[in-house]
Amino acid sequence: MSGFPILSLMLAVPLIAAILCIYAGDRNARVIALVATLVDFALGVVLWANFDIGGAQWQFTERADLFGRFQWALGIDGMALMLIMLSVFLMPLCILASWDAIKSRVGLYMAMFLIMEVVMIGVFMAQDLLLFYIFFEAGLIPMYFIIGIWGGANRKYAAFKFFLYTLLGSVLMLIAMIVMIMEAGTTDIPTLLNYNFPPAMQTWLWLAFFASLAVKMPMWPVHTWLPDAHVQAPTAGSMILAGVLLKLGAYGFLRFMMPMFPDASGQLMWIVFALSMIAVVYTSLVALVQNDMKKLIAYSSVAHMAIVTAGLFAFNQQGIEGALIIMLSHGVVSAALFFCVGVIYDRLHTREIDRYGGLAVNMPAYALFFMLFTMASIGLPGTSGFVGEFLSLAGIYEASSWVAFVCTTGIILGAAYMLYLYRRVVFGELTKDDVKAMPDLNAREWTIMVPLAAVALWMGVYPESFLAPMRGDVTTVVARLAPAKPAGDAHLAAGKPKPARAHGEAAHGSAHAGGAQ
Repeated sequence: MSGFPILSLMLAVPLIAAILCIYAGDRNARVIALVATLVDFALGVVLWANFDIGGAQWQFTERADLFGRFQWALGIDGMALMLIMLSVFLMPLCILASWDAIKSRVGLYMAMFLIMEVVMIGVFMAQDLLLFYIFFEAGLIPMYFIIGIWGGANRKYAAFKFFLYTLLGSVLMLIAMIVMIMEAGTTDIPTLLNYNFPPAMQTWLWLAFFASLAVKMPMWPVHTWLPDAHVQAPTAGSMILAGVLLKLGAYGFLRFMMPMFPDASGQLMWIVFALSMIAVVYTSLVALVQNDMKKLIAYSSVAHMAIVTAGLFAFNQQGIEGALIIMLSHGVVSAALFFCVGVIYDRLHTREIDRYGGLAVNMPAYALFFMLFTMASIGLPGTSGFVGEFLSLAGIYEASSWVAFVCTTGIILGAAYMLYLYRRVVFGELTKDDVKAMPDLNAREWTIMVPLAAVALWMGVYPESFLAPMRGDVTTVVARLAPAKPAGDAHLAAGKPKPARAHGEAAHGSAHAGGAQ
């Protein structure tokens, strides 16, 4: 693979396909989009297969000077690799999910999704600060159109709210980037990762980045655009919004804020912990009272991402690794849950929980998949959710036992609202005639459900295949943060084994115990 520009090729394939989709007919556009996303997925598999675990931090690098300080600079580490794999895995499933649901302007719709793929994987590949910003902001445009044109009845309000919230925060991040470039004299991200900005400057830069990335996550209280966007977006729009776009904020924390501004991160971690604790409990309670399935899952996303931010700012290996696994797990499981909602919405055209009930009777295959993804969202051992939550909470406990306690209550509440949702939709008496008439999964829906279920179980049973490529990069971040890491309150230490007793003493002890009986 040496010298072959595979990253540029992965960006070019969906971009060319997007242009073709605009001029192709409806049926041709669907086929072109599906083929392009499958090709990108295949290239992603090649990327993963050729990634050298334990090798150089930055691999598959490509560099070309464009103008001024601006470079076409691409490269990935293990963390970027896993997030690229998540993106290219979900995209063909999103195209399949839209196959029958989208009937108007199909070519433009498919083009928007392909452009979305370009900018999402571009964010994770970019090694130039300005190139990263262009990809990061460009993601607003296709999602704005996807919600605004193909969304629900209140789509224009939701699209404007999504656009304005995310754009306003990003203006501050752009100013911070300009200051960083003037201070360090470079736009090269690997160089900036090891540059020591003055501590006073770090605080202001950290706050500027935080203003943008907290909205992208989204963190409480700037999360209110997310439920509106999810409710109005088409099924595939919700899948990719929850699956990948929410991860851009966490990636920004891990790639920029923490290693570039370690002193400020150590001093201001209490802000992240406080907002994360509020978000975990508050949004879980709000989810409990929802009657719209999409809104319930949207609020659950805010709660899950709050555990991610707390895990990242634990400043230790378990916390950061756990946060990364939650990001991957949530990407798969939340996309699957939104697809589960889309399946029954396509049949009954309502998301009201009370309109359903008893689906286990006439849709047993659907009920089985829905149960698996519900359990993965809760964090049942053997599913992807358990691994991430366990590691994150272990890391958070080391940093602060109180934050760990509050985050754990959020996981208990998560079990409450997800099981409550599942019971009302799937169990109970099948009394409504229109619900009785709903058919079980068709071949296209099986094709989408099976890969999502397989990955959720694979990640739960053998998480090492996902952790191994990222471990070295997490170690590098932890080492960078170590001098600024505040002391935790857990004071964990390895225990000392008790001295072994002599054989005769052990035998005498057991005989004595037998006599006592």
